[in-house]
Amino acid sequence: MKFGICTTVEKSAAARDAGWDFIEESVQALLQALEPDERWTGRERAASAALPILSANMLVPASLRITGPDVAKERLAAYMRIVLRRADALDTRTLVFGAGGARNVPDGFPRITAAEQITEFVRTSAAVAGDYGVTIVIEPLNRGECNIINSVSEAMKYVAAVGHPNLKCLVDSYHFWMEDEPLEELRTAMPSIRHVHVADKTGRTPPGESGQSDYRPFFAVLKEGGYDGLISVEAKSFDVASSGRRVLNFLRKQWDAA
Repeated sequence: MKFGICTTVEKSAAARDAGWDFIEESVQALLQALEPDERWTGRERAASAALPILSANMLVPASLRITGPDVAKERLAAYMRIVLRRADALDTRTLVFGAGGARNVPDGFPRITAAEQITEFVRTSAAVAGDYGVTIVIEPLNRGECNIINSVSEAMKYVAAVGHPNLKCLVDSYHFWMEDEPLEELRTAMPSIRHVHVADKTGRTPPGESGQSDYRPFFAVLKEGGYDGLISVEAKSFDVASSGRRVLNFLRKQWDAA
């Protein structure tokens, strides 16, 4: 089990000093797939990191549509090939497909068509990901942030439809709780859960910081399913230097008690 933080390379030393195992960077900041190789700075930034960058989120920018009438399939595919090639070069093996802005279904656009577009995107991306040894995990987002793929069970429909070993599912405690998803849905999905995000439901604060956090039932399902992968804190207003060690100790205690 490894605990990490969604943060920047520049804050990785503070995360290391607080005892964390890894960081999760942004695809946009680290892999910069809209930039040509000669302007890519991610390799140098990664080399300066105090912790390994085992995962990256924000897979696709909102300007590069995945759903709707303006999808540029060839441009999107070329973008993903660059992302996956650079992730492999940095040994970043898990990429998070949240991308709410890029996948959000435009008003009036048929949802069934949008679902088909997402399926095509993840199918073609997973095939390339397999070539590079990278896993793409689909992240359910709450309906306040995106209007499609709002639950673990919905994300699992795409995983099942594609059936590729390099396409799996993520569960984020914040989105999971915001959508009031039953733990049974997570239990059913456990064979395909390959990444976890955590944050308190109240204010999306770091775990334990809102005073209203009990991760033990959530963690118990992960443990029942044999989960032994990455758990990243994706929270707002997380000052790693001042509260990083306290948050990590809270998570470890909750995991052990689950």
